[in-house]
Amino acid sequence: MRSLHAALRRLLHAVLLGLVGAGIVHIIVLLLVPDFSERDAWSRLSMASDLYRMNRLDAEAGGAPVVKSVDPLFYATACRFDLEEGMVRIKAPGDVPFWSVSVYDRSGHNIYSFNDHTATGGKLDAVVLTPAQMIDVRKDLPEDLQGAIFVEAPIDEGIFVIRSFVPDESWKPIVSRFLDQSSCELQDF
Repeated sequence: MRSLHAALRRLLHAVLLGLVGAGIVHIIVLLLVPDFSERDAWSRLSMASDLYRMNRLDAEAGGAPVVKSVDPLFYATACRFDLEEGMVRIKAPGDVPFWSVSVYDRSGHNIYSFNDHTATGGKLDAVVLTPAQMIDVRKDLPEDLQGAIFVEAPIDEGIFVIRSFVPDESWKPIVSRFLDQSSCELQDF
């Protein structure tokens, strides 16, 4: 009887240890998938266009979306940039019910986010730059950058994503125009 208890205890211990080990391995594999994926957002956007070009991420632009959106009430556009070439300025004309912006590094980690409530007058005008570029800009801020939002990002390459809310069918053309007229340009300083 005693040996049966000991055998069951060892079996239970081995099963629990196996389950915990399998759980740890499973979590590690899930966390490493983005690092080994060849079809991440950066790769998909690079197949769609060059750096500093806005790409619609939703199907409303015609064709299949570059990156699938989880919310059908938001349209989105994105551009890839390289801060080693200089700072990047993102602008979008017009008024929409709500817009938000996210800056991601090449791996897809969110570096910075803001929305229309942060911007001067609700207008989208932002500059993404490195800490070293920010020091240079602060020495002599150009007049045309006075109202811009500055995003200091310690990255070389990244993705800038603009999302805009579409409350109903009547807003679809307005939001589409807002995103289609948005720009992502290398800014000289």
